[in-house]
Amino acid sequence: MRAAVIGLGVEGKKAVNSLLKHGWEVYATDLNINIDLNGLNLPLLDMNMIDDNQTVSIVGDNITVDLGFTNSYAIEECDAIAFSPSMYGGSFAEKLLENGNLLSDVLVNHKSIFTIGITGTNGKTTTVHMLKNILESAGKRVLVGGNGGGGFSGYYDLILEAEEGDYDILLVEVCDMTLDFANYCFDFDMVGLTNIGNDHMDVHKTIANYKNSLVRFFTGKTIFTAFNQDFNADFKDVAKKYVPYFAYQDELQLIGKFNLLNAGLATAIATELKISKDVIRQTLANFKAVVGRLDVYKINDADVYVGKTDNSDALASVLKERDFYALFIGTPRHNEVHRLDILDVAVKYNPEVIVLFPGLDDTLDIAIYRLHSLGYMGNIITVSTLDQIIELVAEYSHEEAIFIGGNGQDTIIDIQERIKLISEKL
Repeated sequence: MRAAVIGLGVEGKKAVNSLLKHGWEVYATDLNINIDLNGLNLPLLDMNMIDDNQTVSIVGDNITVDLGFTNSYAIEECDAIAFSPSMYGGSFAEKLLENGNLLSDVLVNHKSIFTIGITGTNGKTTTVHMLKNILESAGKRVLVGGNGGGGFSGYYDLILEAEEGDYDILLVEVCDMTLDFANYCFDFDMVGLTNIGNDHMDVHKTIANYKNSLVRFFTGKTIFTAFNQDFNADFKDVAKKYVPYFAYQDELQLIGKFNLLNAGLATAIATELKISKDVIRQTLANFKAVVGRLDVYKINDADVYVGKTDNSDALASVLKERDFYALFIGTPRHNEVHRLDILDVAVKYNPEVIVLFPGLDDTLDIAIYRLHSLGYMGNIITVSTLDQIIELVAEYSHEEAIFIGGNGQDTIIDIQERIKLISEKL
């Protein structure tokens, strides 16, 4: 079998790797000659030697990659197509869908499995893992994945895995930017919404637009939303069944009121599926923070909070919990300067120190300018390496609390692992 992968962003690269893992031949293409190909097993190529106006073909084991152009004939020769979720709804994607050979149309076993989606601005990954643990504790065979940005192997990987395995439930993390795409690929029976927050506004433009995309996504499904969620009336009107959920009331090892809501959502879905209260309670009592999500470590006198908080609502939900002496903030990509509004939140809580480090990109200069324009009067420090971050954590470890977060999931995981080692040694 041969597949075409069109677009080599996060989801595209994950699709390539999943297809190769499942024995497919792959033709991949991206019009951006400078696309980051890290993570693909391809022959080394010095892109600095290639002019932006040139095109490139790279041939590896069972894969051909064209950059700067698309070979229409190669696509037509493929058995299935996987395009970037961000392309869905565009004219090119619509033309490709006319032939019905998107991977989710060619492989259809995933559509026969009971499917639950978890979406929202923040808390998706934690909620998915909570629900997975509960369902598996109840003896269910669960296939979990979805949103590549959440650390999973992408939507196409779920479709490929479902074709070969035997599962009772398909559990999908759905990024809020890919609602329409995911709705096309999967037959969702239940959908849980964690929250609606201020992120990806470069795509949504407004919260109202984001709400409208959720309305389309919820239509005809059993949905779960927080009892006081904005727009609940709109969601109820289109849902097959509406189930409100509340903050979890029993023991959790996780910190934060936001995690009580995540656990409340997982509990509501599990209860709807007739999972016993004892299984739910015992599973959640033993649940530990997902790698890269907020966790707390003790170093000398300081509680060190570390976790991905890449939008203003996520950061605010943590800073509401307690006062922090220092905030370490990872910066966003150059094309995501809207995410710098996390600094607006940071300044509002007036820490003594704000430490900036490259999260997804080195946008430190832009971040410094933002802090000055906001009138922040505390100490601003910039660092570029993990060792420098650890040195400052040690310096501030006699204060009561330190926070490390912002953008850059992989970078924050590296920081978290180093902090954990230091904490365990003390």
